[in-house]
Amino acid sequence: MTQGPVLIVGAGHAGFQVAASLRQHGFGERVCLINDEAHLPYQRPPLSKAYLKGEGRPDSLMFRPDKFYRDQNIELIADRAVSIDRAAHKLKLASGAALDYGHLVLATGARNRLLDIPNARLEDVRYLRILDESEALRKRIGSGQRVVVIGAGFIGLEFAATARAKGLEVDVVELGTRVMARAVTAEISDYFQARHTAAGIRIHLGVQATSIECNGADVTGVSLSDGRHIPADLVVVGVGVLPNVELAGEAGLPVASGIIVDEQLLTPDPDISAIGDCALFASPRFGGSLRLESVQNATDQARCVAARLTGDAKTYDGLPWFWSDQGDDKLQIAGLTTGYDQVVVRGDPAQRSFSAFCYKSGQLVGIESVNRASDHVFGRRILAVKGSIAPEQAADIAFDPQGGPDLSRFPGPLASALHIGDVVG
Repeated sequence: MTQGPVLIVGAGHAGFQVAASLRQHGFGERVCLINDEAHLPYQRPPLSKAYLKGEGRPDSLMFRPDKFYRDQNIELIADRAVSIDRAAHKLKLASGAALDYGHLVLATGARNRLLDIPNARLEDVRYLRILDESEALRKRIGSGQRVVVIGAGFIGLEFAATARAKGLEVDVVELGTRVMARAVTAEISDYFQARHTAAGIRIHLGVQATSIECNGADVTGVSLSDGRHIPADLVVVGVGVLPNVELAGEAGLPVASGIIVDEQLLTPDPDISAIGDCALFASPRFGGSLRLESVQNATDQARCVAARLTGDAKTYDGLPWFWSDQGDDKLQIAGLTTGYDQVVVRGDPAQRSFSAFCYKSGQLVGIESVNRASDHVFGRRILAVKGSIAPEQAADIAFDPQGGPDLSRFPGPLASALHIGDVVG
């Protein structure tokens, strides 16, 4: 059981969940949640989905109202952490305050990777990760405008679909040879490219934005590496993120493509943990280390750390899952499909309901589902216990995966491995 105050740097999904779980586990000492945004802690996924469409007010995004933090005795500190004095167990804030800690949890998240081309700092070159950015874009995407989206990942395509539905002329520029290439199989990429194209979105693959063109302070378009020029009034950039590792690195903690932690999410300093998008964690499930950007990973790691701090230390071994809403289509992913060598399509893309079952050396490693929630739930269930079904079974639409295989032969409690209520979008 940890003695002394717990300070949590970052109030996203990971930071909020640590604070809430500590109180749920009966932790009675001081808990401080340090938030460098001028909002109560809030959900991020709707920022590029429902909220961007104009659904709801900012308070609809909040995890809990202000009363929750008062009732739970969780201190919300609106400030920015600037340095860690590990020897003195103190965290210094931008305001000049210094807070003592018994344990420090770094849930510092990630920030947008900025575009590095001429005129990329103009006002109408926007990003979409935090509430203020989504709020500004929600006000900006009025009918009749022309927008260029740079980057065809989840965020770029979610924004593109929303902008097109609101009547904007939309072009998407992507350096890769297919959309979402780093995240999904070619079968899923092809489906979404066709769907976005049918909606009137123009997708330009294998080209790079080389400059933002302007007339004074006003954006007029984007120039491409193949010599073309695309007119635009607004540019939205989604070219990935950078983990916020500087606070840890300056304190002498090891960092790489994230803050390096072990399989219990501890840094080499036994009084400092790191979780969520900023953490590069040792994974017994996948071998080696990885960093994941997902709500599931952030909240599950937070629960793991809160349990350890209250006397129930466990290895973090969560099964990753993700989702993306693009237009009328929901993409859900269970597992990690990197390194697959066989894809089996189950269902019919023409009917807008299918899944890509991904195999490596005959073992199921992940399922990517489009408008097919039952396959996603099955994937989370069987992959949580490292089970599999044969590729020919996955391909056979008459085979009912919910009725087999017999998961009782796999180790591990299914009740804890499967959280049906967590399937959200």
